[in-house]
Amino acid sequence: MSVCYTLFLKGRCMSFRFYTDAISRASRRVAYGILVVGLLLIGFGVLIISLPELFALLAAGVFFIAGTGCAVTAAKIYLAQRKIDKINSGRSGGYRENVQIHIEEDFDV
Repeated sequence: MSVCYTLFLKGRCMSFRFYTDAISRASRRVAYGILVVGLLLIGFGVLIISLPELFALLAAGVFFIAGTGCAVTAAKIYLAQRKIDKINSGRSGGYRENVQIHIEEDFDV
């Protein structure tokens, strides 16, 4: 990034340029990252075109594992909630003891 400051002295225009190398390095890193991602996407596209059966099996495996993980998580949540319900079923006040809600009605407008 180049910043130009202009100074007027006795009718002369003097320019001072300040260049920060950090912005240049950051933009180069971003460009490098975009290039790497683009090349990876092109490579994956070529692999999918050349080996569709293998990638169909891989995708099916990923979906199966993700579905199994979701089912296991749902079962854990269901069992934990069932356990909490069993604990609270003996109490009439729920899980909060000695809790009272007070509402003050001071509406002086």
